[in-house]
Amino acid sequence: MSGDREDLTQRVGYQLKRVDAALRSAMDAALRPHGLTTPQYACLELLDRQPGLSNAELARGAFVTRQSMNVVLHNLQDAGLVVRPATAPQGRALPTTLTVEGRRRLHAARADILAIEDKMAGHLSPSQAAHLLDELDRMATALQSL
Repeated sequence: MSGDREDLTQRVGYQLKRVDAALRSAMDAALRPHGLTTPQYACLELLDRQPGLSNAELARGAFVTRQSMNVVLHNLQDAGLVVRPATAPQGRALPTTLTVEGRRRLHAARADILAIEDKMAGHLSPSQAAHLLDELDRMATALQSL
């Protein structure tokens, strides 16, 4: 092996993926006692902020495919955490809303997820956190044009 090869662990993309994997693992573990998966939690958070979102809107917000979101929604509906009408009020989109139990479960899980984020980024000052968020947004925007 040549000594002039670049250390991939010093690349931004590698470190972002490392953080992503660690965050997902921590979230999965924290959500398990609440009977939720990370995509289910993301879906509940989105619906708490914007009731009535469609499957496609939820999929975009949770970073999953529409097909995967359909499975997530069916599982949440079977668990009594969300409701969707049998037929679309207009068009084809079925607006989804949280049930009382869905809101209760979300609020209980949210505390555990916020604790993970605090552990991950708690060492950052408010200005450092704002700068990091701005830079991450710029990176995502740069990649959207590819």
